[in-house]
Amino acid sequence: MFEKILVVCIGNICRSPTAEFLLQRELPNKHVASAGLYAMVEHDMDAQARKIAEQHGLICPPHKARQFSAELAREFDLVLVMEKRHRDDIAKRFPEVLAKTMLLGQWEGGRDIPDPYKKSDEVFQQIYKLIHAASSSWVKKLS
Repeated sequence: MFEKILVVCIGNICRSPTAEFLLQRELPNKHVASAGLYAMVEHDMDAQARKIAEQHGLICPPHKARQFSAELAREFDLVLVMEKRHRDDIAKRFPEVLAKTMLLGQWEGGRDIPDPYKKSDEVFQQIYKLIHAASSSWVKKLS
C-alpha cells in the first residue's frame, strides 16, 4: 500500500535524512526520500547528525537537502513529519497532502521529535534514539 515514503522536517539536514536512511535500510523494497518544509536546499546532511548516526552503524551517503512541495508530495504515498506543527504547516500550505501526512512518532504515542540542530552531541544522541524507535515502529507497520 505505501511503497513511496517521504520524510519531512524543517531544514532536511538532520532529522529527515536520518530517518530516510534508517527506513531505507530496513525497507529496501520501498522508495524512501526526504525533504524540508523550509529546506537548506542543496546542503549536505549536518555533520553532527551524520557523526551520531554513523556511531550507531547507520550508513549516511551524500545528501542534498530539497524543498518540500505539493508536487513532490504527490509522488509519495505517505508523508512522515517530525512534529505536529509540521503537519499543521502542511495543512495550511498544502491541504491536498494532509490526508497522507502522519507523524514519524505516530506509533510512539504521537510523539514529536524535536530539532537537534546546533545543539550538543547528547541532544543529537537522544534525538537519534527517538528517530530510531519511531522508524522501527513504522517498519513493523509497513513490512
